[in-house]
Amino acid sequence: MSYKTTAALQRQAQILLKEFAPKATSLKVKERQKIPAQEMPVQDPELRSHNMEEVALGYSFEQAQVEAFRCLQCAKKNCMEGCPVKIDIPRFIDHIAKGEYEQAIAVVKETTLLPAVCGRVCPQEKQCQLHCTLGKSLKDIDSSVAIGRLERFVADWERINNKIVIPAVKPATGKKVAVVGSGPAGLVVAADCRREGHHVTIFEAFHKLGGVLRYGIPEFRLPNDIIDKEIETLSAMGVEIKTNFVVGRTRKLTDLIDKDGYDAVFIGTGAGLPIFMGIEGENLIGVFAANEYLTRINLMKAFHADASTPVYPSKNVAVLGGGNVAMDAARMAKRLGAEKVFVVYRRSENEMPARKEEVEHAKEEGIEFLLLRNARKILGDENGRVTGMECLQYELGEPDASGRRSPVEIKNSEFILDVDTVIVAVGNGSNPLISQTTPQLDVNKRGNIVVDETQQTSMKKIFAGGDIVLGAATVILAMGEGRRSAASINELLAAANT
Repeated sequence: MSYKTTAALQRQAQILLKEFAPKATSLKVKERQKIPAQEMPVQDPELRSHNMEEVALGYSFEQAQVEAFRCLQCAKKNCMEGCPVKIDIPRFIDHIAKGEYEQAIAVVKETTLLPAVCGRVCPQEKQCQLHCTLGKSLKDIDSSVAIGRLERFVADWERINNKIVIPAVKPATGKKVAVVGSGPAGLVVAADCRREGHHVTIFEAFHKLGGVLRYGIPEFRLPNDIIDKEIETLSAMGVEIKTNFVVGRTRKLTDLIDKDGYDAVFIGTGAGLPIFMGIEGENLIGVFAANEYLTRINLMKAFHADASTPVYPSKNVAVLGGGNVAMDAARMAKRLGAEKVFVVYRRSENEMPARKEEVEHAKEEGIEFLLLRNARKILGDENGRVTGMECLQYELGEPDASGRRSPVEIKNSEFILDVDTVIVAVGNGSNPLISQTTPQLDVNKRGNIVVDETQQTSMKKIFAGGDIVLGAATVILAMGEGRRSAASINELLAAANT
């Protein structure tokens, strides 16, 4: 993707708007199909690779309106099938096309309190935009209506213009709901249960709310002030917040019900337990789990000179993995001064689970991709510090259970990669703290909590959702689980009042 300045994209949008705005209400399908998709303005790659400011700058008013004109306003809302929280997508986009931004954000907030977050980090190309009729008619998913970018646009408009919509809260029911964890699933449960008039308390182990949104996603993709603003809405609704509270240590899970009088509990503690590869040298100084690396930087600001847990100085960095977390870690290492950053992935680019946009941004910023490669051993010096990594080359064989083609080792293909830091980003598991301190809670062999179709666990009154149930998944899927959990909790508590 060639870089285009914000000014150039603005001029293009102004020309298109002048052409299509006069006939916006009468545009035919074929005319909408011819309107070019609006490219997201971004920081210059050379500049952004050296700062922590947000890369994507957001649509201008003209771009948003032109992009909204592309929506076919289908009678059958196929795009909603791919939205786990069921936003009425055509309706909010229609308001944007008409310049009715306050009405647009009101539609979005009927089902989600995190539009600024989802508009930035959710993989819309695999969800709502995958089902977009326009994209299908053009036989190109990249030509679908940019639903996520439009969601971000109206959410940012709401915040910038101080038009924050605080959802109505029903009269107090006298019921109490505990939400353990403040990631995307927990925030949705807190909002939906509070709407029904229940007293809601969020228990967060860290000193700030947001879960993976805050500690797992760099500010150049999701600024912390965006998270703070979304959470302020919960506070305005009357949700109680308790930080530095580790359920399982500070208080047992069962005590919340048996001693503290909560009528229902939701567990949304995520999947933050790092998974390593089990290869020689992973205990060397200079080897990090990606979530530890990102947490130190995102939450604890380790890049500051006076940080109590400073970042490890790196010159040449290898990141193992091909997902969004790997892209985040690689791009972060570049911003922290690494001269060379390699993404080492054992399949080809087509099999990479990372968002296409994140891969493109990484390439633009100078990240080098060593595809069909993988680490066999991490090498160290006499002081136990990383000095290199022995790698193997691969070729693709038959598809595995996930449908991706399996990598097959090429014999005698060993080579040494000169690095002083290795970041392992091959996935996360579930923290066992709650299951170990609550033995009656059923978990599967991976440590994920087992739930039924209502999101209820093996224990009455206790529900769970998000990554602690799914394993590492997306923000919007976690939110969908939160929505189902909240509906079940609200039904349970309503029945108790009858």
